[in-house]
Amino acid sequence: MACILGIDFGKKRTGFAVSDPSEILAIPHSVFEYDHPAQLVHAIQQICKEREVEKIVMGWPINMDGSIGPIAEAVQHFVDELKSGVTLPIEKWDERFSSKTAEHVLIEAGTRRKKRKKVIDKLSAQIMLQHYLDSR
Repeated sequence: MACILGIDFGKKRTGFAVSDPSEILAIPHSVFEYDHPAQLVHAIQQICKEREVEKIVMGWPINMDGSIGPIAEAVQHFVDELKSGVTLPIEKWDERFSSKTAEHVLIEAGTRRKKRKKVIDKLSAQIMLQHYLDSR
């Protein structure tokens, strides 16, 4: 059954989350570390194929005042590259606070810093995707 893929883009490490088939719950999926954007595009293609993804929701890291900063520009550049590798619709979604919320959750759970670094990106993707699903 089809699902939605949530992506928390990072220049070296990117987190993924997927929705359940009913598109109600976001579930953390994985973190992918890469050296070149083409590797990330390939990883996304694989997840889309394995999970029968019907839409991609990309975290859109706009500034607190709503302006577009260098990180959001990097995301837009990657979205443009990703469009050449996938035919699925790609929607950008405001991800402000998702990383801070994820870090707070992990700290409250007593997760050590080293472990947090390994899982924070997929938890951020889950939080961002859950906000997207809830808004619908």
